[in-house]
Amino acid sequence: MFKKVGLQEGVTLYIRKSEQFKTVNFSVKWKTALDEKKAAHRAVLANVLEDSNGRYQTQTEFRNALDELYGTVLYTDAGKRAETHIVSLSAECVNDEYISEGGVLDEVLSLIQTVIFDPNIKDGKFDDTVVTREKRSVKDRIRSVYDDKTRYAQKRMLELLRPDSAASASSYGTEKDVEALTSADLFAAYESMINDDEIDIYVVGDIDENEMTEKIKSLFTFNPRTVQNRQPVVQQTAKQTTDIKHVLEKQDMKQGKLHLGFSTPVTFGHPDYAKMQVTNGVFGGFAHSKLFMNVREKESMAYYASSSYSSHYGLLYVMAGIDAELEEKAVNLIKEQLSELQAGEITDLEIEQTQALLANGIKSAFDSARGQIEVFDQYKELDENFTADSIISGWEAVTKEDIRKMASEITLEIVYLLSGKGAN
Repeated sequence: MFKKVGLQEGVTLYIRKSEQFKTVNFSVKWKTALDEKKAAHRAVLANVLEDSNGRYQTQTEFRNALDELYGTVLYTDAGKRAETHIVSLSAECVNDEYISEGGVLDEVLSLIQTVIFDPNIKDGKFDDTVVTREKRSVKDRIRSVYDDKTRYAQKRMLELLRPDSAASASSYGTEKDVEALTSADLFAAYESMINDDEIDIYVVGDIDENEMTEKIKSLFTFNPRTVQNRQPVVQQTAKQTTDIKHVLEKQDMKQGKLHLGFSTPVTFGHPDYAKMQVTNGVFGGFAHSKLFMNVREKESMAYYASSSYSSHYGLLYVMAGIDAELEEKAVNLIKEQLSELQAGEITDLEIEQTQALLANGIKSAFDSARGQIEVFDQYKELDENFTADSIISGWEAVTKEDIRKMASEITLEIVYLLSGKGAN
């Protein structure tokens, strides 16, 4: 799918010529072991790099320069995958072939180089005004979780389910660590990211691969680095149901947020990964699933009810919005849906609809250059030669018996309810 070019030890270019798009997409990803304090530094750093640089020293100047390049988009982000923290710098610009003047592509590459190698630094540190502003922005993003009760309940459930783990760590760090960050800390984080992180560079568009490769080599002069082997999460042996933890917390709110945490030994890269994806889809991943049809529609017990599979951590979650006094009934009904899967009470239609929706999802992702980059960046860990069809064929091979076996591997560990203070 992508042509792989080693630029330096620990620095890899993945390039894909495609006539599918009229734009050219770039993405540079810096990857290192996930640590919440470092995550706080790197999240602020991502914002600061997007704000301004040595060439355009104010946010306004930088945005105006991008607008003049036919509306070129450039942005940064911080995220996580398994035990890895990822800072991404992405850009999208019009292909020179579709404009009369040309030269946009080279200018965008030059801008990306500037953002990476010539940040807005004075006297060996980042501009204090910019740092203060972007620290506030990251803190606001962290605080926004508390305003969204569903996201907050999920965060709390994970902290209780997997404390001091990558599964519950925030990719933006903690508010305390962001607040304590200094400009000197930020510069140290920048140097570490540039010099030590594993780096993957992506290019997708209707371009000459060899010419683009030479330009990347010339402009993105990263030093070689030794890539640390980040071990995948190893799921613990499933706990017995007698160890189920029940937690009730209260805030000023009306609707109860019921979150159940299940464990499974099937993780990303496991031979049964595709089978567990289909199992989750039948259980609660889509609008035709057992949770949606029975907990929400048939029994009208929940405002919403769904499940999600966090494959990198071997966890499966159920989320439901309920009236707090219905907690016991709702939990029992959710358990019943899992029991049905474990007993093989699954219709052919449920399986077919799940397989079709999973296939539509991957096809939709491949409809955008950004989607192709993100899907490949994850799945290349399994097979660098994968295709959308190979992923889909894995789902299509899943049988009713496979789903029954997968459901039998799912074990409930925690029931968490966030409810209003007036609830019993």
